[in-house]
Amino acid sequence: MPTKPERRYCAHCQRPLRTCLCPWVTPLTNLTEVVILQHPLETHNAKNTARLLHMSLHNSETFEGEQFADDFLATLLSRESKTNLLLYPPTPAEDSLQLLAPAPLPALPPPEQIRLIVIDGTWRKSRKMLYLNPPLQGLPRVSLADCPPSAYAIRKAQKDNQLSTLEASCYALQQLENSRVDYAPLLAAFEGFVRQQQAFMPPRH
Repeated sequence: MPTKPERRYCAHCQRPLRTCLCPWVTPLTNLTEVVILQHPLETHNAKNTARLLHMSLHNSETFEGEQFADDFLATLLSRESKTNLLLYPPTPAEDSLQLLAPAPLPALPPPEQIRLIVIDGTWRKSRKMLYLNPPLQGLPRVSLADCPPSAYAIRKAQKDNQLSTLEASCYALQQLENSRVDYAPLLAAFEGFVRQQQAFMPPRH
């Protein structure tokens, strides 16, 4: 019985060659630092967008995990004395997880002095990560409004107007940086990435 050929991977993006991210990487020098906390189940998900976001943003880091040690988060959030903001929608007061109330959004400093924390996971996984990491719960939150419809056609949204990690981060950065950096090329590349993934999906009936 013939053996299946070994799947080959790109040495740079660590994705299978046929779905390599590299053609869609769009180098941008973002003014606001971006820290992505990625759920482990997203790391090798072909539909995940955080890897493309991180590879495109010069000023970004990614850390994988579901629950982070308090001392790790304390060190992360205290670096360079920046203003930390969490990209996350409001959670109702009656939230069954009993999350800490976020701090009010402060008068924002220049974008270079802001650190945007992004939780990358499904809606359920991101809520769990927020619950498991109390230092994140009290951070002031950046919520998005009046965004264009999502182009993330390869993954079913769990809520109306839900965006991919890449889209939400780009729109938040546009807001925080007063549009001083143009994220349109990255959003256009993201649409190319989506079309690439759709080519490998079974047709809908």
